[in-house]
Amino acid sequence: MKKSMRRSAIAAVIAGTLTVAGLTTAEAGQDSRSRFAKGQSRNSSILLDIDYRDGSLNSGIPDLTTTHATAEDASYVVESGADHAIAHKVTLGDPGYVSDGAPRSESATNNVPEGRIHVGDEHRYEFSVLLKDWETYEPGDSETGDIIFQGKHAGGNLPSFYIMTKRSSIAFRSPTLNLQSTVVDDFRPYLGEWMRFRVDVKWTDDSTGYYRVSARMPGESEYTLRQTYENVQTFHPVNPTDFGYLKWGLYRPSETLEKGDVPTRIIFHDDIRILDLSAGDES
Repeated sequence: MKKSMRRSAIAAVIAGTLTVAGLTTAEAGQDSRSRFAKGQSRNSSILLDIDYRDGSLNSGIPDLTTTHATAEDASYVVESGADHAIAHKVTLGDPGYVSDGAPRSESATNNVPEGRIHVGDEHRYEFSVLLKDWETYEPGDSETGDIIFQGKHAGGNLPSFYIMTKRSSIAFRSPTLNLQSTVVDDFRPYLGEWMRFRVDVKWTDDSTGYYRVSARMPGESEYTLRQTYENVQTFHPVNPTDFGYLKWGLYRPSETLEKGDVPTRIIFHDDIRILDLSAGDES
């Protein structure tokens, strides 16, 4: 109880002058499309646009995979400005929030042709994320992270890359290549607000690919390039497969109640977009 009270007090201090979460949720729906238009490459084309505008779990895309977790609130739609966003929730120790043998609740593009990844693709992935009622890290807490977005190889393989929360930061990681870098040093000032991320990937099965990670924090007018990895092999499954796909939501692979990890996490995602960069200009 004391630890919980301490967390609440810290969160309240950090939140300080932040806008009420309900209002900031609305901001995503109000300005996300202008944000996108401003940052879009002139020669890129939109392959897939998942905006949850219609208020459904699959955003009106019949083959979009929704959560396999069975709890009624493992995934649900929330109001976001003039339309909606998707929420995913995971409670540790509850079988209703276990999917494919692990504590997770995620959506995915594995069955959507426009959402699949193949060698030779050059894609831009954009998404907005809001950490909802997020309990903050304290010294002595478990340091495992929550995975919130993945570029995943099919066939039961490790992801090519993922974005995760870790302590009070947000990091990019490629597990097979053993690459990891912090892209947001401290997310605590942005709790309850929408953050937007962009990952550009040239998908190759040799060392001519790249990852380029950018972010746009609340109050910023442009994306800022946070990390690049050039001349790397980005498509590297161990088990045979010829495609990959995106996943977003919450995946808590190393977290347990026994280690003292936060029991329940909730996250919102909106405006997930895939763009084709092969036309040239990547501005």
